[in-house]
Amino acid sequence: MKCYICAQEGKDSDAVAICIVCGMGICMEHAKREEAEMWEGGYPFPAKKLKQNIPRILCPPCYNAFHS
Repeated sequence: MKCYICAQEGKDSDAVAICIVCGMGICMEHAKREEAEMWEGGYPFPAKKLKQNIPRILCPPCYNAFHS
C-alpha cells in the first residue's frame, strides 16, 4: 500500500500506518500519533477515565479536524 497524500503530491512512498478515523494509508512523514483518553462506564452513567491512554495514528486532515 502507498501513502495516499504522497501519491497526490506525485511521490511514491510506502504506507506504514492506516488512519484510525478515515482509513487512509499514510507514510512516516504524514503519520500523526495521538494519545487518546479511554473511558469506561455503564449505561447511562457513571463513567470514569482509565489510567492509561491508548496510542492512535491519524492522518493530517483527521488530526487537524480533532484539534481545530
